[in-house]
Amino acid sequence: MERQINIPESIRGLNEREVLTAREKWGTNEQRLVFKDKWWHFIFDIVKEPMLILLIAVAVIYFILGQLDEAWFMVAALIAVSGISIYQDRRSGKALEALKKLNEPLSKVLRNGHVKQIATSEIVVGDLVIAEEGSTINADGIIVHSNDFSVNESSLTGEAYSVFKSATSEDKKVYSGTMVASGLALYEAKNIGTKTRIGQLGASLADIKEEATPLQKQINRFVKIMAIFGVLVFLLVWAINFWQSRDLLDSLLKGLTLAMSILPEEIPVAFTTFMALGSWRLMRQGIIVKKTRTVEALGSATVICTDKTGTITENKMSLKAIYAHSNKKLYEHENWNETEEIDVIEAAMWASEPIPFDPMEKTLHRIYQKTTATDKRRNFRMVHEYPLEGKPPMMTHVFENAEGQRIISAKGAPEAIMNASDLSPGETNELNKIIESLAIKGYRILGVATAELDGNNFPEKQQVLPFHFKGLVAFYDPPKENIREVFNDFNEAGIVVKIITGDNALTTKAIARQAGVPDAEKVINGEELMKMDETAMTKNIHDTTVFTRMFPEAKLAIVNALKKDNQVVAMIGDGVNDGPALKASHIGIAMGQKGTEIAKSAADLILVNDDLNKLVDAVASGRRIYTNIKKAVQYIISIHIPIILTVSLPLFLGWIYPNIFTPVHVIFLELIMGPMCSIVYENEPMEKNTMQQPPRKMSSTFLTWKEMRISILQGIIISAGVLFIYQYAVQNGASESLTRSMVFSTLVIANIFLSLVNRSFYYSFITTLKNRNALMLLVNLLTIILLIIILNFPVVADFFNVEALNRKQLLIVTLTSAFSVLWIEAWKWWNRHFKRINTPGYR
Repeated sequence: MERQINIPESIRGLNEREVLTAREKWGTNEQRLVFKDKWWHFIFDIVKEPMLILLIAVAVIYFILGQLDEAWFMVAALIAVSGISIYQDRRSGKALEALKKLNEPLSKVLRNGHVKQIATSEIVVGDLVIAEEGSTINADGIIVHSNDFSVNESSLTGEAYSVFKSATSEDKKVYSGTMVASGLALYEAKNIGTKTRIGQLGASLADIKEEATPLQKQINRFVKIMAIFGVLVFLLVWAINFWQSRDLLDSLLKGLTLAMSILPEEIPVAFTTFMALGSWRLMRQGIIVKKTRTVEALGSATVICTDKTGTITENKMSLKAIYAHSNKKLYEHENWNETEEIDVIEAAMWASEPIPFDPMEKTLHRIYQKTTATDKRRNFRMVHEYPLEGKPPMMTHVFENAEGQRIISAKGAPEAIMNASDLSPGETNELNKIIESLAIKGYRILGVATAELDGNNFPEKQQVLPFHFKGLVAFYDPPKENIREVFNDFNEAGIVVKIITGDNALTTKAIARQAGVPDAEKVINGEELMKMDETAMTKNIHDTTVFTRMFPEAKLAIVNALKKDNQVVAMIGDGVNDGPALKASHIGIAMGQKGTEIAKSAADLILVNDDLNKLVDAVASGRRIYTNIKKAVQYIISIHIPIILTVSLPLFLGWIYPNIFTPVHVIFLELIMGPMCSIVYENEPMEKNTMQQPPRKMSSTFLTWKEMRISILQGIIISAGVLFIYQYAVQNGASESLTRSMVFSTLVIANIFLSLVNRSFYYSFITTLKNRNALMLLVNLLTIILLIIILNFPVVADFFNVEALNRKQLLIVTLTSAFSVLWIEAWKWWNRHFKRINTPGYR
């Protein structure tokens, strides 16, 4: 049931024709005007890539030298490399565009007398926009109708406190970007988009670039080092060749060949592709990623702080018990028909929102409608409201009818209601026993009280009203069916779960036990926690699973303490008061259905269907993506080393055929490596033991020295195999073209084997063949077909300056390639059986 404003029927809002007219005249509600890039901007973005600059330089030199076949091949390669870049950019762009559309905030407007939910960008000048507690004001406007409405304007004024406003107050303006602190309002949009106050500020803020993540920084640093190394070796090769030949252009061509072999331009492209497509895959699973950089952090989460209601539980509140203070009797059934029971239900209903959105309040309204002889809700209107506040919290509503009859009713945490009521110590003790008996069953308990007050001089604090304790209402919200499995998955993944809730200790412990939460016996409440010093707080947070009677400052303190303890914190929240903790955590997670706009705005992830099981999927995806990025980068390192050494060592060592590879051969290798390291490895499925590993440390180096060492060793051994084939061919009197054929074939086939063995650094490549990855099969099959064409079709063979291999030569080449790569399978076997390494990569 949607929460609505009880507004006069005379207020209708714009009709469809007026909406179209306003949009044509004033435009859309977007903070920045979006200009499509001109075609030359797009071309410039492509050609500024280092690899493309090298290709253009090589093509120009070939044209100058009159080697037109090679020149046109370079032009074709230029188009192919650009095409791959465009494909990846478009695929990533589409994924990000889809995420952007899902992330676009929604607004409620009154149009033609009906409440409609629309994209915020569709608000037009003149629209009547509905603002409710927990939402964001999405246009500058003037209030036309309100109910106990207050707004926090700190984003504009810097003042932290909320300001009450109404249609009759001196200041009845509201501003885009501010937050609704309490109540409801209907405002007429006067300024939208860049014309709003925050829109005028936002144009400059939107130009500020986000800081790179630790992973991005590490990758960029690695690429820069390789680029510097490439420039130095390029200059050395150019100098040596020029010294020997005195031919400037030819020596420059050979230097550029080596530069192309060194430059790891695939790595940044792979990183962008992995993050964008990873976010897109999560979106398809029902997880909206607001920032692609969040994907990087998901696999590192060590602690998940979660609410109880609606997250662990089903958020379906059924009324299970009523205690009537008038006759000191506890009723535990669902057939509410006695006068005392009905009196408590009625008082609790009046303390609820007139049009409820909370499950408990919906239940109270429904049961009131069933049990009351005369439904008085239409005759009374709310004249004053005390929002939910206090530690522990309570709320109070004041209703009045046309005759001046007044109803004042409050509900909230039993302790809060009891403290505000006229109870004796003996009555309080008895009530505590009843509350305990209900709480150990997992019931959520609310105290209910009523008061009487003449005149309109309402006190500032609701707690000072003369309350008479009315009774207790107890609801049961059972744990979700799959929640035990979810907590077990987190436990296996080495992720600690902490429950942070506003409910009482006994109820929360009971639900935690039913849900299978480990170590749920020790409990700390918010007041106790905030009295501790930093050392004691950190220790108690570390040792405790259940935190009850929590308020915003306490939630934020837990998140900050865990961060100081070097934990990577995921925080799940849905309410207005969860905003600070969501923002402070490494990974803020909001619920898509029951989450407020403020919570969604502060969060990094949104679980569309409020299903915590999706968070398990998100963590698994984060780990898969991170592991696959590492595999891709290790593959790039390992295959670049033999290309570099094959191009450079024959020259530096003065071998008989010093220029065994030309730019043509190097660019072919680059064309098959590019898709492999980005598109193919991104599509690699998760290894089956991924979620049985502890989270990686956020501060850990992307590639450890051990991982780097194994990749370098792979590259060196492949180089040894390739150079062995070189010497084997020369020693057997092979010509330059035949030697080139055998060396080139060895490197291409070794690349295929390498792509297969690097799918896992734990399982054998035979095992990983069972992991379905159609792109891996397609790219490797295409590589084999292209190699066959290059070697056996005379026109192509002449162009590459190679020749066909006989069966013996092909067998030697294949066996050498296999031995130079498959040795790592013995290393994996040793680790699996003797070192007990049990990670999808290794540590």
